[in-house]
Amino acid sequence: MNKTASAAAAVSLITEGTTVMVGGFGVPGTPFALIDRLLAQGTQHLVLIKNEANIAGMGVSKLIEAGRVDHLITSHLGLNPAALDLMNSGRITVEFNPQGILAERIRAGGAGLAGFLTDIGIDTELNQGKRRFRLNGADYLVETALRADVALIHASCGDIFGNLVYAKGARNFNPAMATAADVVIAEVERFVDAGGIPPDQVHTPGAFVDHVVPLAELTDEYGILEAYVFG
Repeated sequence: MNKTASAAAAVSLITEGTTVMVGGFGVPGTPFALIDRLLAQGTQHLVLIKNEANIAGMGVSKLIEAGRVDHLITSHLGLNPAALDLMNSGRITVEFNPQGILAERIRAGGAGLAGFLTDIGIDTELNQGKRRFRLNGADYLVETALRADVALIHASCGDIFGNLVYAKGARNFNPAMATAADVVIAEVERFVDAGGIPPDQVHTPGAFVDHVVPLAELTDEYGILEAYVFG
């Protein structure tokens, strides 16, 4: 099945109130072109799940600064004063997670688990609103799994069937998020035909991916392709 799609058609699946996972850790692996397409689409009241909020004026921060995001689930905002100001003024709500907990909540969602037990953050303000569970004489927090309606991810290479390869540090949150959303949309730097990726080099099998958007398809609308190639 050929999963090639235009950015406009794929991103149109994101409607008001959608929960969206966005891959990346800083710059590597962040699907900047798909984010820009979502910004241009004008969809509001989004719930975002991302490791961080990028920096002001870049990536998901554009959505946050434009007032498109109601709630953000993340690990830190320290590099984005614009997002911090919006949080402190009450214009956006933020749920903080230790980075490893965020990654595991997403992994659990992709594995079909309801959640997991951990003692991380148990004696801190991070335990607010969370259920405690006692097991074998020790106390744990119950961390619920995370899933999304849509995941936006970035890969260095993809084929028509949705098989993906990530480059170096871009292989961060992307593989886990590709398993934890109802619809997965991948932007790819290099697009190849069937058989163009050796099976033993596939990082995310096409079974997890619904739509593949070649970055070259976005150049006419957004300018120079290299502006979106970050490994």
